Amino acid sequence: MSADLIIKNIGKLATMRGKSPFIGKAMNDIEIIENAYVAVKDGKFYEIGIGNNYNHLIDVHTIIDDAKGRLVTPGLIDAHTHLVHGGSRENEFAKKITGVPYLDILKSGGGILSTVKATKSASFEQLYDKARKSLDRMLEFGVTTVEAKSGYGLELDTEIKQLKVAKKLGKDHPINLIHTFLGAHAIPLEYKEDSEKFVDIIINDMMPKVKELELAEFCDVFCEYSVFNINQTRKIFKRAKELGYKLKIHADEIVSLGGAELSVEVGCVSADHLMAASDEGIRLMAQKNVVANILPATSFNLNKEYANVRKMIDINLAVSLSSDYNPGSCPSENLQFVMQLGCLGLKMTPNEVLSAVTINAACAIDRQDCIGSIDIGKDADLVIFDSPNVEYLMYHFGINHTYRVYKCGELVVDDKHTIYDKKCECILN
Repeated sequence: MSADLIIKNIGKLATMRGKSPFIGKAMNDIEIIENAYVAVKDGKFYEIGIGNNYNHLIDVHTIIDDAKGRLVTPGLIDAHTHLVHGGSRENEFAKKITGVPYLDILKSGGGILSTVKATKSASFEQLYDKARKSLDRMLEFGVTTVEAKSGYGLELDTEIKQLKVAKKLGKDHPINLIHTFLGAHAIPLEYKEDSEKFVDIIINDMMPKVKELELAEFCDVFCEYSVFNINQTRKIFKRAKELGYKLKIHADEIVSLGGAELSVEVGCVSADHLMAASDEGIRLMAQKNVVANILPATSFNLNKEYANVRKMIDINLAVSLSSDYNPGSCPSENLQFVMQLGCLGLKMTPNEVLSAVTINAACAIDRQDCIGSIDIGKDADLVIFDSPNVEYLMYHFGINHTYRVYKCGELVVDDKHTIYDKKCECILN
């Protein structure tokens, strides 16, 4: 049977094969095939081989792409973003540089609350256009799947508006979008003295309606000092599970509150941030296979200590890396820079970093069966990097290494520029 696409002359092919997270030594001991080719049929990986043993797959319709010795990896996965939002927060930049704590900015009506105001006032079209521009940038950096949270409404109508924007983008854009409800992102000013009332609104009004409209697969909570405490987070998650949501948590970002431990108790797919997580929390996460989704560009931007990823890997905790793209603490869509920070800030090896943004990131959004690796039968998402090896991708930092990107076997980025004109037909969100 002939292939639709063959990519030949691959200098190094990083397959990341499997449907389980890479943990411990496996994050570094990845499969690299030299002088490889990859064949694609019907949007799926069809054959992987060496040299020119692909001739039996060629007919008059087969497209052949010569990688000319470049590195090929699975499509990158950004498993934590706040994609849809209004406005920006450069007015807070000088405050952060001079050391004003984020929680102080939040208490004065800045931070998340200022973005809430901008998102409420923005039209559907304005939010759509802004987020689509960001998705194009992500695609150009080699990202083929993105998790997108709500959380800048803090009331039902705006939360639904955000989620509907993300849903439409998921239908229109080549990037796959994974949808997360984050109504519990901050306490609105009007409920500062009665946060339990706002928790009840989330549980009784927001979550059932979002689920009824089929706008979100995951439920997330910002569990942190002066935001949502452990008991409130537990209460929200209990109702979320009853409604059929999968769970993710912003855990122990600033204060060691016990979010890592709670992620295990309630059965989260991932716990994110974890800069202040306790040793006991990460030990329990490793035992129960909760993915530690680390966001080093946020630590970099806020000039905060990085999460202790070396300890996490040493105890066999599955680690993924994501951007945390948002207008406040990480206004960057560049997942390649996040990868480079994985080496320079978190002291991960280049191979560990690649594991963290492919197969492990797929596990962090429960998509390991269909993406995250170059594996027969999985979606043919891949990146041809203008790089001779994985190490160079991390070593030469601050630039875009992307040469071409394929989504379900269709070329969507060529020479760092998007070229798609429609949604890839094989993609379902």
